[in-house]
Amino acid sequence: MIVDLPDTTTSKVSKALVKIREEGGAVALGRVLTLVIATHLGEEEEAIEAANDASREHPMRVIVVSTEEERTSTGDGRVDAQIRVGGDAGASEVIVLRAYGETASDEEGLVTGLLLPDAPVVVWWPGLAPEVVSKSPLGRIATRRITDASAQPDPQAALRHLSRTYAPGDTDFSWTRLTLWRAQLAAVLDQPPFEPIENVEVAGAADSPSTLLLAAWLSLQLQVPVQHDLTSRANGSSGIHGVRMGRASGVIELEREIPNVARLSQPNQPTHDLSLPRRSLRDCLAEELRRLDPDDLYGEVITKGLDQLEANDTGVGVTA
Repeated sequence: MIVDLPDTTTSKVSKALVKIREEGGAVALGRVLTLVIATHLGEEEEAIEAANDASREHPMRVIVVSTEEERTSTGDGRVDAQIRVGGDAGASEVIVLRAYGETASDEEGLVTGLLLPDAPVVVWWPGLAPEVVSKSPLGRIATRRITDASAQPDPQAALRHLSRTYAPGDTDFSWTRLTLWRAQLAAVLDQPPFEPIENVEVAGAADSPSTLLLAAWLSLQLQVPVQHDLTSRANGSSGIHGVRMGRASGVIELEREIPNVARLSQPNQPTHDLSLPRRSLRDCLAEELRRLDPDDLYGEVITKGLDQLEANDTGVGVTA
């Protein structure tokens, strides 16, 4: 069910929610958190779809704050709201607030009256992120703050900016997309022979901040030289391309030459093809919502690992 409330207020939206609850049942029962999605007008639906899918694992209230890309403090301010429940909202209830003019400048005021009481608040910026997310109007009220460096104009520069402005509770989808890679590499190193890794090479697309984070994580965990090669492949492959780890008995290679499938090669062992798909928005969001405390490992990698990687930079960089 979708209820449109043109030119409305937060108070009217709250009253409409109560009315829907009384007429159709207690739709808010069992909600474990409030997810606030900050985006631009016309760019809401993909994020809402991902939140709806993730809500089947994490029942929640979703508040979408949608503003004009070029914000102005002049002109008549208004809010057009939409409430989605039932089949149009997955296992959540979705409140879309499209704000115009002066009203769009008070994002915190727009959502405060609609937050679930005594429930954690997670804020997600699927597109452009604020200069300092933890000090932004929405970031200040959040337990967790989710950004996506790959959605920024310069993903590599965005990652380094996140490093400088990091605060506990921040996370980024470029880190979440590494989960399957990190799990597979850890599993390989947990098997004999238990020889120390002597050197590492990580390769990925020029626009892949995840490649840089993977190199930083390996540098931090293994304390060995790590080369990172950001290149544009002829086949247009994006994301992480592969990892090579050298040790006394030979080289371990985990390389993804075709989408969704990686090939694992190890000395004296048969080659294996492994499922290693690029993760969807739904998968990334669902994973981040599983924890509402700060991700200390991400914090260490983004603040220390990147610095260590650059300090030991061997000159491998971006190539065409």
